[in-house]
Amino acid sequence: VLSLLSGFIMQTNDHQFSNEQQAEQERLERLATLLDASIKIPFTEFRIGLDSLIGLIPGIGDIASGLVSLLVVYRGWRLGVGLPTIMRMLWNLLVDVIVGAIPIAGDVFDMVYKANLRNVALIDKALKNKRR
Repeated sequence: VLSLLSGFIMQTNDHQFSNEQQAEQERLERLATLLDASIKIPFTEFRIGLDSLIGLIPGIGDIASGLVSLLVVYRGWRLGVGLPTIMRMLWNLLVDVIVGAIPIAGDVFDMVYKANLRNVALIDKALKNKRR
């Protein structure tokens, strides 16, 4: 987990090659999956991630997972997505952290909302539109 997270903090050149951008998008997708959908609930098709488990820690869990989720937003910004997309990503993250902080109901919401996967989808869409 730590090696995966440390790869997201490295600096990138603003003039990235398409292969570098694709590799970064794949790393973001792996991180989002780890945070939102890496653990299959037995006897169901439903998946949760580390974000949901960390969020169960009273008081600091949702803040800690929110800080890790900021890496997805930061990397989207570094990849060059526009301000409207960044604002939407921050909104997804804010909703995830605030509603997730509500005892029990917020934890269930957090398991379903999957803000990181939403944000990676926003990055992918914005970059595809930018390439056109």
